[in-house]
Amino acid sequence: MWFLLSFLASTVLAILAYAQARNFVTRRLRYVDAVQSAIAPWIAGAAVAVICLPIVAFLPLVGVGTALTLGLAVGAGVAAGAREVRHKLPGY
Repeated sequence: MWFLLSFLASTVLAILAYAQARNFVTRRLRYVDAVQSAIAPWIAGAAVAVICLPIVAFLPLVGVGTALTLGLAVGAGVAAGAREVRHKLPGY
């Protein structure tokens, strides 16, 4: 039962992190050239994972896998948002 709850919590957090990262890149970072680089999703994902690691150590239902999943979701959201911006702007 605990595994199912922790998996559900991790899945919901990952979906929300992906959506928020994609939305933020699409709306706020549209004209920032640094987001369009190939390394930007890796940096964003690693930063989120490193920031979440100490936080999830104190939470009972989530663990290291959740922090890594959040990092992966944010990185994928940044990449998807940057790709969406590239397809919308003229000249790319």
